[in-house]
Amino acid sequence: MPTRPFEFLNRNGHRLSGSLEMPEGIPRGWALFAHCFTCGKNNLAAVRIARTLASVGIGVLRFDFTGLGGSEGNFADASFSLNVQDLVSAASAMEAAGMPPRLLIGHSLGGSAMLAAADRIAGAHAIATIAAPFDVAQVLHLLDPAGLARLQTEGQALVQVIGRPMAVGKAFVDDLRTHDPGARIAALHRPLLLLHAPQDHTVDIENATRIFLAARHPKSFVSLDDADHLLSKREDAEQVARLIATWADRYLPEPPAGRPVAADAEAEETGLGKFQLALRSGGSRWLADEPETVGGLGSGPTPYNLLSSALAACTTMTLRHYADSKGWPVTRIRTAVNHCKDKAISPPDVFSRRVSIDGAITEAQRTQLLDMAQRCPVHRTLEGGARFEPVEGEPPA
Repeated sequence: MPTRPFEFLNRNGHRLSGSLEMPEGIPRGWALFAHCFTCGKNNLAAVRIARTLASVGIGVLRFDFTGLGGSEGNFADASFSLNVQDLVSAASAMEAAGMPPRLLIGHSLGGSAMLAAADRIAGAHAIATIAAPFDVAQVLHLLDPAGLARLQTEGQALVQVIGRPMAVGKAFVDDLRTHDPGARIAALHRPLLLLHAPQDHTVDIENATRIFLAARHPKSFVSLDDADHLLSKREDAEQVARLIATWADRYLPEPPAGRPVAADAEAEETGLGKFQLALRSGGSRWLADEPETVGGLGSGPTPYNLLSSALAACTTMTLRHYADSKGWPVTRIRTAVNHCKDKAISPPDVFSRRVSIDGAITEAQRTQLLDMAQRCPVHRTLEGGARFEPVEGEPPA
C-alpha cells in the first residue's frame, strides 16, 4: 500500500505533518489515528496499525501533534486541549479532501484525546482506543518528579518523559488537570471499542475498566493478553489492527456490490486520483496507477510495468521448470525486464531481459537456460501477436 504525505493547518496556523496510508483496492472508509504521548506519526505501533488497516481497505491518516516530528510549533507550548483541537483540524482537512474519517483510533494519551475530540467530529461513526488512560492527568507520572517541581517555579523546564528529555510547559500540566473524563465519555453516543493489556505497566488496565463503566452501549472491551503499552511487537500491533477492522466493519460504508466476473483479471477505478485502479487476478488484489508526472498518484505499477512483470515472471518460471527437469543445482533465478518504444523500427515495442542464475552450473548449462528464455509462453505471445474479440459492454449497475 502506498503512503502519501498529507499536511494541514491547525487552529493556530501551524502546518502539521501527516502520512496517509492509502487503502488497498476499493476503499471501505477512512480512519484518523492519534499517536501516544510524545511518540509521533512514525512510531512503530502507529505505522503497523495504519498499514494493516490499509491492507483491508481502510485508509488511515496518522500525523504529528503540534511541536512533534515534522509538525510546526513548539511542544513546550502545546497542551492536551491543543492535541484535541489538532485532531478536529485533521478530521476537517480529511473531510475537505474527500476522505471523511468514519473511524477514530487513539493510542494511549492519543486515545484520551480522541475521546475528547469525538463530539466535534460529526461524521465519525465509531471510536477505538488502545491503552488509553481514563484520567488524562495520569500522564504526569511519566514525567520525572524533579522536572515537575521545576515547572512550578520556572513555568517551563526540560523534563525526562519516558526516559528522554522534552521541554514541557506548566500550562501543559495545568491543562491536564482541568478535564472531566467521566462526563465526556458518558456523552459520546458512539460505538466504542477498548483494547488494553492486563500487563500494561505504563497505564494499568483499571483505566480501561473505568472508561468501560463510564461509557454507554454499544461498547466492547478486548484484553490484549501479554502485549506491552507501546505494542512494540509487530504481531501485537497487527492483531490490534485486525481486531479494530473486524469490529468496525458494521460501522463503515458497505463495499460496492460485487458483480461476478468470469475473467482472468479485473480492473476497477477506486475513485482516488485520476488513474488509480483496484486489480483482481489469481485470487490476489493490488493497485495499478500512473506516475505523478502524467497526473496519477504513483501508487502502483503502470500497465506497461505489469506487462513487463508478466514477461519477467514467465521467463523465471520457465527457466525454473527446465532446470528442475534436468536436475541442475540452480538455487535462485532473477529476471529483470525493461520495455521501450522505438518508432523507427517495426514493431516499435522492444523488451530487454537480464537474467541472473545462481548455482553451481556449467557455462554450457547456463547458455541452455538463457536460450530457454526465448521459449517462455509470454515471450511467444508477445512475439506472435494476438487477436482480440469485440469489447462487450454491461448495463449500468
